Amino acid sequence: MAATGVIHYLQSGDAVTHAVAGLLLAMSLASWCFLLVKAWILARAKWQSPRALQRFWQAPSLKDGIGALRRADRERVFLPLAEAAWRASEAEMPGALLARVERSERVLRALRHALLRSQRRLEFGQVLLASVGSTAPFVGLLGTVWGIYHALVSIASSGQAMIENVAGPVGEALIMTAFGLVVAIPAVLAYNVLGRYVRQISEELDGFAHDLHVFVCGPAE
Repeated sequence: MAATGVIHYLQSGDAVTHAVAGLLLAMSLASWCFLLVKAWILARAKWQSPRALQRFWQAPSLKDGIGALRRADRERVFLPLAEAAWRASEAEMPGALLARVERSERVLRALRHALLRSQRRLEFGQVLLASVGSTAPFVGLLGTVWGIYHALVSIASSGQAMIENVAGPVGEALIMTAFGLVVAIPAVLAYNVLGRYVRQISEELDGFAHDLHVFVCGPAE
């Protein structure tokens, strides 16, 4: 019965109703596709990080550790930091402005940039989930308002304002509000859960960057 009401509402709707329904469908598909892909990437990164870091620190040299990370860190979360530290520590730039900077500061600068790139990669797409979660209810509400307006205009033109004539069209219009909530709730939950994973991996990245700097340049005096 409910499915029949939904189909009837969409069939009897105008261009605005169809546009709102299509927009909600697109938002739902985009958020679910991103949710599944992002959850897979973050879960793999979280699962691989202990083994990847263990293999790195068990390597006999920094170069060998980078090779171990390339094999173990499939999501390339920690690898960019190790490569940046190795390049900064081994680089020779005679005549360049950066050559006047102390080796410790060059490594710190390279680690900072690599850390920011890794964090941006982890946070990629979070804005999409936040946007869908915050705007989908209002898009559904727009469809509801327009559907109620459309129903009231039809009732006014027919001259029959009895409750049985009003309840059906208004109830069908409220379906768009339900659509908006169905799209928004998974997006909000995914944003919170995936954000927690991102924060946990970012904390591990901060610790790894600090340990790399100490290893390459020695403890700060």
